[in-house]
Amino acid sequence: MIFEPGGGTTSLAAAPTVATRAGFRLRGQSSSSFDKTPYRIEFWDNDDDDADYPVLGMPADSDWVLRGPFTDKALIREAFVYDLGREMGLPAPRYAFAEFYLNTDAGPVGADDYMGVYMIVETIKNSKNRLDLKQLRADDRTLPRITGGYIFKFEWMAAEEPTLPCTGPAATCWNYLEVADPSPLQPEQRDWLRNHIQEFHNVLRAPNFADPTTGYRAYIDVDSFIDQLIVNELSREMDSYVRSAYFYKDRDTKIFAGPLWDYDLSFGVGGYFANDQTSGWQHQQGRQPLANDWFTQLLRDPAFVNQVRLRWQTLRRGPLSDAALQSRLNALSTPLTNAAQRNFQRWPNLSTRMIGPFITPTAPTWQGQVQYLRDWMLRRAAWLDSTAGWGGPTTTPPPTTPPPGPTTPPPGPTTPPPGGDACTATYAVTNQWTGGFQAEVRVTAGSAAIGNWTVTWTFANGQTISQAWNATVTSQGSAVTARNVSYNGTLAAGASTTFGFLGTFGSTNTAPTPSCTAS
Repeated sequence: MIFEPGGGTTSLAAAPTVATRAGFRLRGQSSSSFDKTPYRIEFWDNDDDDADYPVLGMPADSDWVLRGPFTDKALIREAFVYDLGREMGLPAPRYAFAEFYLNTDAGPVGADDYMGVYMIVETIKNSKNRLDLKQLRADDRTLPRITGGYIFKFEWMAAEEPTLPCTGPAATCWNYLEVADPSPLQPEQRDWLRNHIQEFHNVLRAPNFADPTTGYRAYIDVDSFIDQLIVNELSREMDSYVRSAYFYKDRDTKIFAGPLWDYDLSFGVGGYFANDQTSGWQHQQGRQPLANDWFTQLLRDPAFVNQVRLRWQTLRRGPLSDAALQSRLNALSTPLTNAAQRNFQRWPNLSTRMIGPFITPTAPTWQGQVQYLRDWMLRRAAWLDSTAGWGGPTTTPPPTTPPPGPTTPPPGPTTPPPGGDACTATYAVTNQWTGGFQAEVRVTAGSAAIGNWTVTWTFANGQTISQAWNATVTSQGSAVTARNVSYNGTLAAGASTTFGFLGTFGSTNTAPTPSCTAS
């Protein structure tokens, strides 16, 4: 049963917004041994079939995870990374904080069933409202359909079948690569994906691995790998690169890094492999046998390193600036103030240094734990700003497409022409359920390139926005303003980008007509 707040508080005596049969089981590697246990949940109907329900403003689905922050005594590390990654453009699950009661006896729910602050999180899966890739059917065994979509991940020492074997020297081969989707995986699909990944793996070791046409760039979406690298190095999550390290490949696309998952042992928590050092590189904290060395190989290319530096320095002027990082921490922690006190009454481990094998901060208050996270993160960002990290000079990378030939007309003016066609915006509801919806707005540049865009509209039915990605969205009454973030403001003439959001509505959800302005 899920109970939503009314008037600022939640009561177990109120009517639940979701009440359903469900199955649940333990999940996680190390975390499954903690007293505050994480769970995998599947909603069921009366015939034990999957039942989709919307949860706390998130689109309807049957599969969810309850993650109980335990080593993370600030309670917000994973939420922080998910939100940050989504703003950077990486896929990440939606989530909501909740206080969780687990009742397994015949009596009524009581105080002794209280489990503390949890996150209810979307699972990573190929579906319309999660990671929306082409669906591979069992009979998709030939080109071009066999090329996607796949979700795969490294699970060091914990991969489950089906796994993909590597061919080559043991010292350089990958290990523990598990296919998460599709399930079941047909033999022909397994072989095609394994061979494709093997080609990429081999190219990373070829003499011409950095060739812009035939090298690694032919196989991967470089921007997503760079953003994944930045998230991993900023957070120094001790399992980065080797466990819960997801990748996906859609039909006729390159390999993308993501979605983000499992960032509880981060920002100074863990210590078992990475300790709490704010200097040095997490990708150099190798484990044996090797999971993979893909990022280490990519960093051999000076052009790749230059791109990483450019991206880091750009992000430091936007969502990764000290001010933006601290603002995000404040926005996440403030609503948890009262719940955190109840959580640590239930689990009084604030001053406990070792939780399982992991070193954790020992600030005696929850506020002190949040401050530790804040201080560690700012020191880590400062090191990454240094010349030992990603500071220092950069060069503008060459264009990724060839210049126009001699018969191509010269480019048009760089300022918007008269007539107000600098940009246009279209609004579409991509999913809707009782009381909630998901929408996408597409912004398209006009006849000239633009550097920034702003989209505005007015809701007619009292709709509200609860969560947005790929844009900075503000509301004043029914009026909504969305501005580009650092990485999607610049659009070539005729080029497009999208942003999305979750919203709520009453009885009617009329789509507004957006307006777009640009500079």
